[in-house]
Amino acid sequence: MLSNIGVPGLVLIIVLALIVFGPKKLPELGRAVGQTLGEFKKSARELTGDVVEEINEVKKEVVKSK
Repeated sequence: MLSNIGVPGLVLIIVLALIVFGPKKLPELGRAVGQTLGEFKKSARELTGDVVEEINEVKKEVVKSK
């Protein structure tokens, strides 16, 4: 979906963001979005790690029971 934007679309989005939020507020907004994405990635990694640990524990129990 986002791969269809292209350079002209990206420029239009940036210009609209500058008009709506202003040049002073835009860096703060970008920083907040970056932090949110970072926290989301961290949570996703932790969740994936927990699931992998659970799967490994179940595999060990299955191997022990054989």
